[in-house]
Amino acid sequence: MDWRDWELFCEVVQHGGFSAAARVLGHPKSSLSAAVQRLEANLGLRLIERTTRHLRLTDAGDTIYQRVRPLFIALHDTHGEALAMSSAVAGTLRIKSPYEFGAHHAGPVAIELMDRYPDLTIRIDVEHEIVSPVAENYDIVFAMLESPLPSTGIVIRRVSSLERGLYAAPALLEKFGEPRTLEELARLPMLTGPHDAPWALTTPAGVTEHLAVQKARLVSSNADIRLQAALAGLGVLRVTASFTRAAEEAGSLRRILNDHVCEPLNIHALLPARQFVPAKVRCFLDALDAHGRGSSGTVDQQNRNP
Repeated sequence: MDWRDWELFCEVVQHGGFSAAARVLGHPKSSLSAAVQRLEANLGLRLIERTTRHLRLTDAGDTIYQRVRPLFIALHDTHGEALAMSSAVAGTLRIKSPYEFGAHHAGPVAIELMDRYPDLTIRIDVEHEIVSPVAENYDIVFAMLESPLPSTGIVIRRVSSLERGLYAAPALLEKFGEPRTLEELARLPMLTGPHDAPWALTTPAGVTEHLAVQKARLVSSNADIRLQAALAGLGVLRVTASFTRAAEEAGSLRRILNDHVCEPLNIHALLPARQFVPAKVRCFLDALDAHGRGSSGTVDQQNRNP
């Protein structure tokens, strides 16, 4: 019995198709298809109905997936627990992160650690959606939490609180005039993320006000796309200070409303709830803490070894 075929079948179902699973796993689509075909032949059952657009489980396929998938999750957890008993920083560290944090914080730390530990492999998936590290088999999921998450099966640690500011291109400010108040700012076009709540800014008088952003000129979960739009003079960007440092130094962007304080970007690490935390995870979080303390864009660090 080749249990790898069973696991690859579960991966195909979990990710909604052969192509998606191939991208996530880094395997050829043909090898996943062959694995499922072998499993079907060994069992004498049709597990998946294949169409050009959709993947549909048969009744037998659904029953097997529901029973087998939790076993592989438990197996991976046991493997991780066993590795955690060792102090060796090795193996594959799977991370999911929003683009803004991944590009300027998680990415540099990953590069530093791979140089330091030759037996460590790191995979960083850059997406905005928050997922469970247990269900998706990640070691660390970095998330910008706007509201509390159910903590079942996971550990939540705040690792960074990053300074944010408001930025605009000189051309935009020449066209609309530089805003001095939130009322004047509201007249300018905005560049926002899809899940942005009203922007919270604290005035010089210490009063926190909120700017509605429903009528944004551009909405994108990718901070780099929003940055490009800001550089083109298409709107006001709210982003971490580290993300715009090069553009600000080059004069391509200017920070506006300097006497107002933006709500910081709070980053949390979601970890599988385990008795032993793998050495590779502890090492990464420690290095991230050191990276943050050395960055002027980090206004607070509360990394605690779980």
